[in-house]
Amino acid sequence: MALLFLEEDPWLTEYESCEKLYRDIMEQLTFRQQHSRTSNTYSQISANVRLRLKQFNNEVGQLNQKLEVITKSGNITLAESERRTRQIEVLHSKAIQMKKIFEEQVISKLNEDRHQIIGPSTSEWASSGDERVNNTFSSVTDLKTNQKKMLEEQERGLENLSDVISRQKNIAHTISSEVDFHNEILDGLGNQMEQTNERVRTETRHIDVVGNTDKTCIYWVVIILLFISIIAVAVI
Repeated sequence: MALLFLEEDPWLTEYESCEKLYRDIMEQLTFRQQHSRTSNTYSQISANVRLRLKQFNNEVGQLNQKLEVITKSGNITLAESERRTRQIEVLHSKAIQMKKIFEEQVISKLNEDRHQIIGPSTSEWASSGDERVNNTFSSVTDLKTNQKKMLEEQERGLENLSDVISRQKNIAHTISSEVDFHNEILDGLGNQMEQTNERVRTETRHIDVVGNTDKTCIYWVVIILLFISIIAVAVI
């Protein structure tokens, strides 16, 4: 069953995204070639291109998987499926092409550095041409080895950073738990203080009642004594 609205097909949208990413990478490669191999800009662009090449390969792989799902579901015709398969093959070819350009630029920059150091080739150096070529390939191999070591060191650094962040996160959780625990203690103390104040107010009222009762008893004693005195005087 053919798609009625190809312009709304998510697969085509993702394909266009891959094409755009390809154009961006090629622009970065062109811009990278304009800078010295030892410059910070060259290093930053190289790192960015590596990440984008990896992203490009991942997106192409996802396109291929989604095409298989769409084809099995029967949402597109066989001819459309074959057309999209060819498009994915073209994307794979572009990925290989970009990787080749990236590596050739490294060799080109190495040759430029060599020419800047030893100058252009002359008849005096012609006899040692093979040796220089071997040295160039050796330098490329050393460069790849150094790049691999740098990537491994960066990965180890990222892993260490991840461990530090995890520890900081655990510490933050612990501090949060302690704060919650202390807040619960403070709430409990507040409740106990309110209960204590209420008991104090109750006991104060009891004391006032007892005090008033004692005063009433004294008055009755005085009245009785006066009454007895009056009777005694009258008898006499």
